[in-house]
Amino acid sequence: MLGGQPIIILKENVERNRGLEAQRSNIAAAKAIASAVRTTLGPRGMDKMLVDQSGDVTITNDGATILQDISVVHPGAKMVIEVAKAQDDEVGDGTTTAVVMVGSLMEKAEAMIEKKIHPTVIAEGYRLGMKKALEVLEDLSIPIDPYDRENLIRIADTAMTGKAIESVKSRLNGIVVDAVMAIATKEGDRITADEDNVLIKKQAGDTMDDAELVRGVVLDKKRVSEEMPRKVKDARVALVASPLEIKKTQVKAKIHIKSSDMVSAFTAQERETLKKYADTIIASGANVLLCQKGIADAVAYYLAKGGVLAVEDVPEKDMKFASHALNAQIVNKAEDLTPEALGRAETVEELEDGEFIKISGCHNPKTVTILLRGSTQYLLDELERAVEDGTRVVMDAMEDGKLVVGGGAVETEILMKVRDYAASVGGRAQIAIEAFADAFEVIPVTLAENSGFNTVDKLVELKNAHARGEKYAGLNVYTGTVVDMLKEGVLEPQRSKRQAIQSATEAAILLLRVDDMMITREDKKEKEAGKPPE
Repeated sequence: MLGGQPIIILKENVERNRGLEAQRSNIAAAKAIASAVRTTLGPRGMDKMLVDQSGDVTITNDGATILQDISVVHPGAKMVIEVAKAQDDEVGDGTTTAVVMVGSLMEKAEAMIEKKIHPTVIAEGYRLGMKKALEVLEDLSIPIDPYDRENLIRIADTAMTGKAIESVKSRLNGIVVDAVMAIATKEGDRITADEDNVLIKKQAGDTMDDAELVRGVVLDKKRVSEEMPRKVKDARVALVASPLEIKKTQVKAKIHIKSSDMVSAFTAQERETLKKYADTIIASGANVLLCQKGIADAVAYYLAKGGVLAVEDVPEKDMKFASHALNAQIVNKAEDLTPEALGRAETVEELEDGEFIKISGCHNPKTVTILLRGSTQYLLDELERAVEDGTRVVMDAMEDGKLVVGGGAVETEILMKVRDYAASVGGRAQIAIEAFADAFEVIPVTLAENSGFNTVDKLVELKNAHARGEKYAGLNVYTGTVVDMLKEGVLEPQRSKRQAIQSATEAAILLLRVDDMMITREDKKEKEAGKPPE
């Protein structure tokens, strides 16, 4: 007000929350998102059923999938979901842990704000706590040989435990590890594994036990002609990018035909051109053809006579994938084919249901395919999510060469060490560091809660074990006992924990420093103006 007149700065459709109200709003949003996925944490976590607007149903306990399908409006909640997205992009697993940590950090901050501790002090304490937590994590890390198959299988097993497909994880573990080891490349001391080089294909109808690793590529295609062989052994595969058919001219032209002989000549010339395409491919030594464009019926006929299995309209992405798997060269025209450009594979076959072409037994493939089978689409989707998680964590472990134990052991050790560190800092920051340490209780507590055990008793047992120096002590969620997680083989890549701690802390600090929220809503007049006439 100025001289009795109101000063209008913001539009009517801008909603503003300031100070404590804004902080409480963000805290409530973070806690709500965390509570939505908290019950899914751990091997004995529950599943969520998600139904979209079209009625499609998804049943999963994968945190990234759940949060991706949740429609949220609150900006603070969107930031927490971004934490899960970043965790999934960087690591591929640990999304639920990261989101639950954000909720716990915000809950601890709420209690400190009530005690009039300034958000800046809380943020500084959280930063110091995060730095110390990462140091403790580094001390807890166990170096491994990147090609230690036994430990890699344990890491994949931990990532896939608790999914709906747990009954077949013993088979999938080996498939996932072998797939990643096949495509991993070593340059000096550095190992890299690109997730794009592991293709996952799904086939409905069979049981989950029939999943297999294909050292090659599986295409969602069928043979061009039934006359072609269904299966080719000792395959020599040609990859052609251009169409094998007569193309229409790009200019308008008229041809005057004056006799039936001219029609016959045109037909014969066209047939000869198409036959030449087939003859060129057969002459190169190829007995399998993958064409990115169409194949004319006449070409297919001559190829079938020559014993060639041909596939048309193969997507460019699949062509490149096949090129890497077969160590073959994609040529623009059939005339450019040479024996050196061909790829080699033990077998190329059209599967019995006629939906896939499987190219397997490639020598030293740079890409591989995991072919999943299941009785229903729901199971196949969950199977795919489990395999993706397993694949990513194995890649992380191979690239970093470091792992940590699970079962809440790392969080309990960080909790104990960071609390000891807080005493050496002093001042109000000490309170924030202690609160940061206490926030790590949420992981072992949630594991115990989701497994049906008394949370207080299990937390006390864990703290006592770590106080005695048992730094790998964690909760066995099946028996309720505190055991050595390293001996139990419950292993995770260090990257998963490090990313979860960093992203959760940074998101909490960012939200806590917000003391003014200005949200622009859709203007009523604009909304009415945009309505279609009735």
